[in-house]
Amino acid sequence: MSGVERLARPELGRIDAAHVSIRLGGGDQAFEAVQDVSFAIEPGEFVCLLGPSGCGKSTLLGALAGHIAPSGGRLHVDGSTIDGPHPDRGIVFQHHTLFPWKSARENVAFGPKMRGVGKAERNRQAGEILDLVGLGDFADRYPKQLSGGMQQRVEIARVLVNRPRLLLMDEPFGALDALTRMMMQELLLDIWGRVRTTIVFVTHDIDEALFLADRIIVMTPRPGRILEEIRVPFARPRATDIVASPEFGTLKRHCLELLHVRPDGVPLPRLSPLGFDAGEGA
Repeated sequence: MSGVERLARPELGRIDAAHVSIRLGGGDQAFEAVQDVSFAIEPGEFVCLLGPSGCGKSTLLGALAGHIAPSGGRLHVDGSTIDGPHPDRGIVFQHHTLFPWKSARENVAFGPKMRGVGKAERNRQAGEILDLVGLGDFADRYPKQLSGGMQQRVEIARVLVNRPRLLLMDEPFGALDALTRMMMQELLLDIWGRVRTTIVFVTHDIDEALFLADRIIVMTPRPGRILEEIRVPFARPRATDIVASPEFGTLKRHCLELLHVRPDGVPLPRLSPLGFDAGEGA
């Protein structure tokens, strides 16, 4: 059995959220970022949180990572309450958090080092995961010597080396150019197809959500609530040509309509390109 196969733990990684609310800030500055959210995610499922900026997607992801405590409700992974950060719940951000003074191998090996894994074994594990993300030949390069896409691949490898139950991704490709972003999406699906860890992926890009996800949880503007859950019907493995299909276009239009509502579900007025209500007379 290869190390990549050993990453897969299909029986682990179930998420259960029951009436979760999250308040941020304090005193007069406090506000409710997430309100009464309930959902379940199966082990190995790829789910996208889709919504406008400021709707609480990243806040909810932070709660799953253990960095933010809910103010109400229950948030469980495999039946246990999330009570703080843990390597079982790795998170990847839009901008990499690599140590600039460490090579790609040393960055990836840092987690095993903190767990007390010996140097030879942690370097072996790091090399194996770097091979998985296509960077085996760049193990000795430093972050500044890598492109933006390569840096994000090292970031993903640094999380995967801990064999997480959950891979939490907060718009990880948002800072990349369109071509690199598409390549990273395809790479992520290839990696996920082999390791099958549960992925929760935050995005406000409808095309990205439809291309990647098994299921999309659409959230309202703040306070973030679940507006609808969409099962994505496209078979796997997926290729980028699905974005040109009529079915893709139909789902994209539906998502656009869902995102064009107030938090209470009332549709917002349609705006013309100049910013005027499209329903107004001349």
